[in-house]
Amino acid sequence: MSKAVEGVTEKIEECARKEFKSKGYVEASLRTIAMEAGTTTGSIYSRYGGKEGLFSALVEPAAREFTEIFEDVQKKFHAMESEMQTESLDEYSRNGMIQLVEYMYNHFEEFNLLVNCSYGTKFQNFVEHLVDIETDYTYKYMEAVGLKFKKGRPLTKDFMHIMNTALFESFFEVVRHNMSKEEAMEYIDLLEKYHSAGWSVIYDECK
Repeated sequence: MSKAVEGVTEKIEECARKEFKSKGYVEASLRTIAMEAGTTTGSIYSRYGGKEGLFSALVEPAAREFTEIFEDVQKKFHAMESEMQTESLDEYSRNGMIQLVEYMYNHFEEFNLLVNCSYGTKFQNFVEHLVDIETDYTYKYMEAVGLKFKKGRPLTKDFMHIMNTALFESFFEVVRHNMSKEEAMEYIDLLEKYHSAGWSVIYDECK
């Protein structure tokens, strides 16, 4: 059994980040990554199973933990009594956004790959997955506090999905524009206020 050469894995991943960031997943070349890392494509296949496995190794831990943080924020909010949910919605949303930004900027290279370079992988639907979670919990919130459109018109999941897609696509613009953490915090604070104000108008119509 051959012995793994020390440092090769780290070098492969360093070169892979550079290649994926430069070309995106689809156009990235395992041959180029292997050559830059001073190894072979066979070595990459033996470690990662191929190009998507290599990409996954770079981004999946951060994507999974980010999603877990997001879901935990949602679960804790919806465990509150309905009256408390109504009273603390804006503050809780703002604090949750800050928590997510903090995590994202502690793993900025991974999120750069997730947001800008993941087309062609299972991670191209990363934002869509977050939108689905947010939509489900928005619906739960409305059920918990008894909100319905006046005259019996439902606030459909399709509408909520569209609104939440706008929120999350806007959220990740801080990565696409390579903002500093300080700039991102200011941007996200304004975004959260803008989003909350829109929902407040809708919720008022539903009372």
